[in-house]
Amino acid sequence: MQAFARGKCLRNGRFSQSGRIYLITSVTHGREPVFADWRLGRLMVNELRSAQQSGAADSLAWVVMPDHVHWLLELKQCELTPLMQRVKSQNARAVNQARGQHRQLWQRGFHDRALRKEEDLLKMARYVVANPLRAGLVSKLGDYSLWDAVWL
Repeated sequence: MQAFARGKCLRNGRFSQSGRIYLITSVTHGREPVFADWRLGRLMVNELRSAQQSGAADSLAWVVMPDHVHWLLELKQCELTPLMQRVKSQNARAVNQARGQHRQLWQRGFHDRALRKEEDLLKMARYVVANPLRAGLVSKLGDYSLWDAVWL
């Protein structure tokens, strides 16, 4: 019971700071491989780009995997939790519309890790975009279309 209370407090006490770099991971409901269909994966890409275009965050690197997304971003004009709620909600609407369904797409919440500016961001970006290689989805990164990074 105490561990649950601590976890709840940590979620409620999430701290967002403009100009801070975060590595975000969010997982589909039940780890369903929704984005194995690249057309549905492109809908997630559209949401990540929309967040950038709105000025909410600068995307440094991202990869959309079949059942989760990794996003390395610099937070700009918003807080982390509302940003993720908006991205996931709009993506769920788009995916459900494309599939002609109405069901939960994302697990609740997300994992975030705040990074220090002095950390090797290029190394972190390479780690993020290399996920399809490590998962055995492709033998070379150029064969996977659902990723991007400002440095690569």
